[in-house]
Amino acid sequence: MTDLTGKTALVTGSLQGIGLAIATALAGAGARIAVHGIGGDAQIHEVCEGLRAAGSPQAEFFAGDLRQPDRIDALMEAVSAWGGADILVNNAGIQQTGPLADMPRDAWDAILAVNLSAAFHTMQAALPVMADRGYGRVVNIASVQGLVGSIHKGPYVAAKHGLVGLSKVAALEYAAVGSARTGGVTVNCICPGWTETTLITPQIEARAEALGGDRDKGIADLLSEKQPSRRMSDPSEIGALALWLCDPVAHNVTGTAIPVDGGWTVQ
Repeated sequence: MTDLTGKTALVTGSLQGIGLAIATALAGAGARIAVHGIGGDAQIHEVCEGLRAAGSPQAEFFAGDLRQPDRIDALMEAVSAWGGADILVNNAGIQQTGPLADMPRDAWDAILAVNLSAAFHTMQAALPVMADRGYGRVVNIASVQGLVGSIHKGPYVAAKHGLVGLSKVAALEYAAVGSARTGGVTVNCICPGWTETTLITPQIEARAEALGGDRDKGIADLLSEKQPSRRMSDPSEIGALALWLCDPVAHNVTGTAIPVDGGWTVQ
């Protein structure tokens, strides 16, 4: 079992969905969790309590608007004062669909800021500290859309492709840091296909409405186009993979973009 005792993990967008599942998996391995996201006081309290119950010795909320570099700097400074991130999970993301010709410019700017530029800013702050320690893990939650194209998702696809490319560069720059004993510094992407999160709820609802309001039929119709398994992933499955990537045994797994997509990208 992976033991992350003494490690600190910053997981952006960790109040729900994939981010919360990853934070929970890391908490179960004994990591301190710097929680981040958008939510009310009750939700924040519930998440932090849940992570402590899962095994984290400490779980606290850190605010930071990922659209604004100065707020990201403040977030990273706050985490640094808390001990600094040994593990950085860039999970937070936003989405807006529509034809390229009709996509508002402010939507493009916001999606690129949150889904790509924020990862650049957090990695730039965290990686040198990880290098000094000889151990560090960056796990960037890209998407199957970081490996293939899809209509009506121009900003999202562009951001996720960029995140995969940025991760490869960072992986190469830090590949020789540390050792098998210390765990080294690695940078990887996880690329989920259809996963049960609120991000895809509008697409499911649209399909369901077209099929008489049947949600199960809407999901099946949605997955039949792209995901051969026709099964959605549960966020906990992404959490389990992220946890393994954080184990010292994964010291030579770096620069990868790992699909969890039911065969989508092998077609």
